[in-house]
Amino acid sequence: MNTNINHNTRNNTIYLVTSAAGFMGGIVVRKLLARGERVRAFVLKGDPAVKYVPKEAEIFEGDVCDTESLERFFTVPKDTETICLHIASLVAMAPEYSQKVMDVNVGGCRNIVNCCVEHSECKKLVYVSSTGAIPELPKGQKITEVDHFDPKQVLGCYSESKAIATQLVLDAVRDYELDACVVHPTGILGPGDNAVGETTGTIIRILNGEMPAGIAGSFNLADARDLADGIIAAADKGRMGECYILGNEEVSFRDFANLLAEEAGVKPMRLFLPIWAANTMARMMEAQARHKGTKPLMTTFSVYNLARNNDFDSSKAKRELGYTTRSYRETIRDEIAWLKETGKIASGAVAAA
Repeated sequence: MNTNINHNTRNNTIYLVTSAAGFMGGIVVRKLLARGERVRAFVLKGDPAVKYVPKEAEIFEGDVCDTESLERFFTVPKDTETICLHIASLVAMAPEYSQKVMDVNVGGCRNIVNCCVEHSECKKLVYVSSTGAIPELPKGQKITEVDHFDPKQVLGCYSESKAIATQLVLDAVRDYELDACVVHPTGILGPGDNAVGETTGTIIRILNGEMPAGIAGSFNLADARDLADGIIAAADKGRMGECYILGNEEVSFRDFANLLAEEAGVKPMRLFLPIWAANTMARMMEAQARHKGTKPLMTTFSVYNLARNNDFDSSKAKRELGYTTRSYRETIRDEIAWLKETGKIASGAVAAA
């Protein structure tokens, strides 16, 4: 997707990118630099992933929960404007309440919003929320954007935190006339996930033959490079107070695993547990984990996320932002090549496609 349409590089504008050492943030930083923008990268102190941030970016250490470090991050020379892309968040796979998740995702977002309001040179905020903040609809209905967010209408602490934070941003649009918009990515897929998140880890296990069975559910994953283009397009063209879903086509676990096998030249996964069987197994694993004081390999919440409606509608983002996403096959092909190049899977473990 070309986000350079009608765009003139402004040398007096600095893009403030949080989580710049993360998977998504890192790609956004590199894409902004590639089109000639000035970028200020916000990273956690001591984060080893800072080595992946391009040297052309101005690196600021800090924490979204620390207002002093954010004040330094937002303070720029006179006659300079800023655009803030708030990507940082703490992802939690467990549904239970987590104060840390709330502190980072809600408190951190509140701090970012306050900085944007207090710094008049900040001309726009793009908040990277999640489709998890949007209430689920029954299967067969496409899930579209909403204009109000209630944590009671979503499941799991992470989704609740993103719903609260998204509403904070929209409230600031109304109360302070802050020029802000929101993007809602679905799951993230693709090369460059150096920290090996949940999706990348699952792909590695499948390719290494370490996952004997899948689950007869579905998910929605978009290429991180396309999501990054969507975030930048929201900075360029996103309308004040609007929300945009950035997703892909819903894909079944079976079809996804078959694509992986085809592109990697490995034996396909044969067994896919029906949802009821997966739930039964997950409950047993959770009980055993509680007894042993360990983490279960599978949870009822992870099964729910595969069983739920994952059919998200990105037509608004396509229409207003020019958002596009490449095929699952292309992304998987690129990811397998990257996993081999970086040694995350043994080159001999995956045959040539």
